[in-house]
Amino acid sequence: MTTATLNPPTGRSTLPFVDARHPERPLTVNCYRPERHRPNDPVVVVQHGMMRNGDDYRDFWIDAAEKHNLLIVAPTFPDAVYPKAEGYNNGLVVGPDSSVAPREDWLYAVPARVLEALRAGGVIDRPVIRIFGHSAGGQFVHRMLATQGFGPFEAAIAANSGWYTLPTLDKPFPEGLGGLGLDEAALLRWLASPMIILAGDRDIATDDPNLPSQPEALAQGPHRFARSHRMIELGRAEAQRRGAPCNWVHIEVPGIGHDGEAMSHAAAAYWFEGRIPEAAVAGAPARTVA
Repeated sequence: MTTATLNPPTGRSTLPFVDARHPERPLTVNCYRPERHRPNDPVVVVQHGMMRNGDDYRDFWIDAAEKHNLLIVAPTFPDAVYPKAEGYNNGLVVGPDSSVAPREDWLYAVPARVLEALRAGGVIDRPVIRIFGHSAGGQFVHRMLATQGFGPFEAAIAANSGWYTLPTLDKPFPEGLGGLGLDEAALLRWLASPMIILAGDRDIATDDPNLPSQPEALAQGPHRFARSHRMIELGRAEAQRRGAPCNWVHIEVPGIGHDGEAMSHAAAAYWFEGRIPEAAVAGAPARTVA
C-alpha cells in the first residue's frame, strides 16, 4: 500500500486526503503552517465540531500558531460521507445493524494516519504533538483516547463535549466501553492518562437543538457544563474503587459558553502560556459556535 503524503505550503491550506481504510470517503485536511515552522516544532491537531468546519477551527488557532510557532492540522470529516454523530463523534464504531466494525476501521485512528502523511511529506519529524477537540470534536477526542490510547499525542483536551462515553465496561458504546473488546487494563490506562476536560462555565443551555438529548445523555446532566462535572466525578470514583490513579483534569473556563473560538483561545493559552485568558472573565455575552 502506498503511503499517503501531505506537504502543506506556508499559511492557510486545504488539502485532499484519502484515508487508506476509507478510500470511498475522502476528507480534507485544513492546515496553517507558519513560515518559520520546522519539522520538530510543535504541532496541534484540531478536531472540529458538528458543523464539520475544520477551516474555521484552523483559523481559530492562527494567532496562537504565529505567536508560538505551531503547525495547525485540522482533519475535516464532511457530513456528506461521514454523516451524523455515528459518522464522526462516534467514530464509525457501531454500524446501523449494531455490529461493531473492525478496530482498524474506527475513525479514531485517522488523526494519527494524517500525521504519518505529514511525516512522509517531510513536514514533521518527531515534534511534540497535542490534540484539541471542541463540542463534537471533544466527543471525538475523548473517545479516541478511550479506545486508542494517546498514540502520537503528548497532551489532549476535550472541550465542551455534548455528552461522554463513561469509564465503564458495563454500558454499551458510546454510553460506555462495553461491547468493543476492551478489557479492564484498557480502562485503567484511560483513567491514568492525562486527559484534560475543558468546560465553559456558561455552556449551560438546555434548549440547544444540537445538545444531545437521548436518555443516556440526559442521565449525565441537563447541559454540557453539568455533564463535564459528572464525567470527572465518575472517572475519579471508578479509579478510587479500583485503587488506581485517575489523572484526568477538569478545568473551568469562566465566562464562556458553547464557543469553539473562545475555547480554542483558552486551550492555546493554557498549553503555551500556562494560563486561562482573563478576558474570559470579563462578562462577554455567551455565544454558540459549534
